[in-house]
Amino acid sequence: MTGTDNGREAYAAERAELARLLPPAPGTDLPPGRHEHHRERLMNLIDDDTARTRERAGSPARPRLLRLSFLAPVTALALAGALVVGYSAQSGAPQDAGDARSVSQVLHRISDAAGKGEALPVRDDQFGYVRGTGRDVDLTSGTLVVGPLKESESWLSQRPGPQKKLGLSRTDGETLPINAELGDSEGTRPGLSRPTYRWLATLPTDPRQLLDYLTELTPKFEEEDHDHAVFVSIGGLIGDPLLPPDTAAALFEAVALIPGVTEAPDAVDALGRKGVGIAREDARSATHTEWVFDRDGLTYLGSRAYLTRDTAYGKKGDLLGDSAVIETAVVDEAGVRPKG
Repeated sequence: MTGTDNGREAYAAERAELARLLPPAPGTDLPPGRHEHHRERLMNLIDDDTARTRERAGSPARPRLLRLSFLAPVTALALAGALVVGYSAQSGAPQDAGDARSVSQVLHRISDAAGKGEALPVRDDQFGYVRGTGRDVDLTSGTLVVGPLKESESWLSQRPGPQKKLGLSRTDGETLPINAELGDSEGTRPGLSRPTYRWLATLPTDPRQLLDYLTELTPKFEEEDHDHAVFVSIGGLIGDPLLPPDTAAALFEAVALIPGVTEAPDAVDALGRKGVGIAREDARSATHTEWVFDRDGLTYLGSRAYLTRDTAYGKKGDLLGDSAVIETAVVDEAGVRPKG
């Protein structure tokens, strides 16, 4: 057996052990991309830390792992068995001046509609409620396996400060707690991965300042175009039921400043609802992500992600996940549905 074979076996064993330690993907238990954000961040940190350790020890670094980042609220991808694949060093898809003007006009319309929304009064002891549906994508078998469409509900705590219990989720009749982000031993603070109403209301409403701030908050990883990571981060906020109108308006104007953002004329959510689409492609991970908005009121409907080229685990066009928002509200108690 060659040294390369030994290295591959050691890598596979290490990856399997990491997968065993991670909790299983709980389906659509979290709204706007939260679960995928947590798992993605953890696995990237594991990869980066391992690579630095091996470099210091003079050992060859293991192959980089493809990280698929999905927008909100696409259901969680089970990354435990993700295959190693190569990627291009390019950034997002090219965009000419005409395309940029067109998508900017669409985003301005969406921003204007969002800014006219009703600001919800939210107390610190209340919960943001989201009911939606979507499909999980599992890679543990080595190839893409798309799960059935499942409806889920979540209740997210608005309490300020770090919290160890962030709310509740319910899927297939099973209700489970939403715990703090992995690694947050003292609890998860309000922020990008836990956007409470109070935190959202403090965000800058100047689009450039807001984009710069979110860019700074979004982690950087070698295998992901950072502009796309920021696009995904904003996707984790736009479906939030607690988003203040001024903040929502600024978010869409900020998206217009991200290179590579385009229109998606065939945008459709997990329920088959067609609408106005805003999309971006990440050539590094071969991923196309898009948001879907109602054609009439320009309200957020859901999202979709798919492969843009053949990979070791799937073909070009294969679905990587989709979602649809059915209902959002503010409620007084976790586990209790809104009246009416």
